[in-house]
Amino acid sequence: MRQSQLFTRTKRDFPKEEESKNAQLLIRGGFVCKEMAGVYSYLPLGLRIIRKIENIIRREMNETLGATEILMPALHPIEKYKKTKRENIDVLFHTESNTGGHFVLGQSHEEVVVPLVSNFVSSYRDLPLGVYQIQTKFRNEFRAKSGILRGKEFLMKDLYSFHTDEEDFDRYYKKAQIAYRNIFNEIGIGDKTYLTFASGGTFSKYSHEFQTVTDAGEDIIYLCSKCGVAINEEIIDEQKECPLCGLTKDKLEKIKSIEVANIFPLKTRFSDAFNLKYKNKKGEACPIIMGCYGIGVSRLMGAVVESLSDKNGMVWPESIAPFKVHIIPIDDNSVSEKIYTDLNKQMEVLYDDRDKGAGEKLKDADLIGIPYRIVVSPKTLENGCVEVKRRDKEQAELIKIEKIKSYVK
Repeated sequence: MRQSQLFTRTKRDFPKEEESKNAQLLIRGGFVCKEMAGVYSYLPLGLRIIRKIENIIRREMNETLGATEILMPALHPIEKYKKTKRENIDVLFHTESNTGGHFVLGQSHEEVVVPLVSNFVSSYRDLPLGVYQIQTKFRNEFRAKSGILRGKEFLMKDLYSFHTDEEDFDRYYKKAQIAYRNIFNEIGIGDKTYLTFASGGTFSKYSHEFQTVTDAGEDIIYLCSKCGVAINEEIIDEQKECPLCGLTKDKLEKIKSIEVANIFPLKTRFSDAFNLKYKNKKGEACPIIMGCYGIGVSRLMGAVVESLSDKNGMVWPESIAPFKVHIIPIDDNSVSEKIYTDLNKQMEVLYDDRDKGAGEKLKDADLIGIPYRIVVSPKTLENGCVEVKRRDKEQAELIKIEKIKSYVK
């Protein structure tokens, strides 16, 4: 893609009203535009990243968990929430139709997915079942801050599983942990993200979160260096030791983190509310066990920025970068054009064809954070070379033009 075709522009200064690094850098780099507190538009560069994160999530949901993707409505009748006694939760946005109907905007989809599944599940032969969606959620956040980490409108993947018994649910729950771990590894934050024990509320002793360590985090976790899991601060007084190895609280490391995902058992709370049952081999009606598995798509994007950026801008992992290569021509366009045309056939390339000075182009390249930067200048071309620099490395290398493709691959 030619950079001149992007209708967006980078900004020289940090937006003064933004405190979080992810908001500052994403706005400056032209990835997002803030519409109001907690609500953002995703611009071409940002949308490319979102779509790549979505596709990584889809692969794990489909292949590791065997789940099926659907898309449910964001507008829900209040009557469904009354059945689950959740019509008064404080994060719900309420609205009315012209004819007087009372609706809410979906903050999660238990009230929709259970009646939906009841149309198709009636026998033990129909279970287990996992359905998921990637969809916009709405929550009336009182603390709509921290950029795209905490929004009133945000993208989320929510998966719901249905089982005949606890044993089957436990198997699926463990596979979900593996799927999530694969996702975090691929998008570059696996070594900073920990399975975290949290309160299970009325459903079980524990639920689980995945927390990414960063100074920008709003959560506090206690990390066990021995077994690599953590405990959320909200349950640490009751827990007092690592649930896996028994390491005592005073030996756990207290650190700040961002919750990027959660998984938790629902037992039969929602299936009971809508009378969702299955018939066993004897023809007896039995309760259906459920689980819920959420992951913040837009929040993951913000977490990557908080965790991997440096003083000059973003440092995107190749798996989710908007482009793989950023070509910067300096006083030479003919060779740059040829390199761009050649590489663009096999990989995603952003070509800075703007009428800007070399210094501005290089600063923008660091800010945007594409993994490979190729500088084409008369000086390097004297030796048939270009300057190639990885965004996550300090030093550039001189690479022969004919070897660019193999080097970048």
